[in-house]
Amino acid sequence: MPKSLSNIAVLIPHYNNPIDLEKTILSIVELIPIDVFIVDDGSYQKPNQTKLKEIFTLGEIEFIELQQNQGIENALNVGLKEIKKKDYKYIGRLDCGDFCKPNRFIKQIEYLNNNEDIYLLGTWVNILNEKGNLLYVLEHPVTYNELKKKMYLNSMFVHPSVVFRTSIVDSVGYYPTNFKAAEDYAYFFNIIKKYKSENLPEILLDYIVDENSISSTKRKLQVKSRIRIILKHFYLGYYPIIGLFRSIILYFVSRDLSNKIKKLFNK
Repeated sequence: MPKSLSNIAVLIPHYNNPIDLEKTILSIVELIPIDVFIVDDGSYQKPNQTKLKEIFTLGEIEFIELQQNQGIENALNVGLKEIKKKDYKYIGRLDCGDFCKPNRFIKQIEYLNNNEDIYLLGTWVNILNEKGNLLYVLEHPVTYNELKKKMYLNSMFVHPSVVFRTSIVDSVGYYPTNFKAAEDYAYFFNIIKKYKSENLPEILLDYIVDENSISSTKRKLQVKSRIRIILKHFYLGYYPIIGLFRSIILYFVSRDLSNKIKKLFNK
């Protein structure tokens, strides 16, 4: 196989969701070559590899199949290890069921190319329900200083919106596997403590709130992991203290009430 022309690999974990995977792949509309790595996490509903390769014309699609379900954090790490074997400068993230805005990746790559001190770049996103109705626009902080402080309140990056330099993996390592349902929060915390990171103040992703997502089905486990992550990085300061109490309160609040509060404050 000839060497790819792409300098970015988009990592997509998949588990029993081939229909949404196809829709997500079709949402990647770019003016540059894009390669996609799909890690199937032991699904019994497998993606149609032949069809996906036919409909995706921007670059190569590589499929990695795990024989048993290992959880998203392990699937992501398998994908990172495969990507690191190739000569990609950037790694992008995307999840089944979420949709890119046109030229999302080229905008993030151009920004990173023009700002070599930034290693991780997220974006603002539309938060939609499963019917495609807009719930609110999630506009996370943009600047590094504000992000570092507010990471104690919650993850300041929408996981499938990020692009980061592959070189990060050499020094930070892979997604932590000991913080179940909050591997992204743990990973981004590790990254932001070492490398300058930002959010691009532009909506470049439609993020679907799914009743079957980890944030919904494993919510208490996720919040419990977040509390442990905050404690790992804790110091006596305003944001760590507020963040810790916030997470403890969220542990006892329902997902529905939590979403209503988020919607209220993001209007």
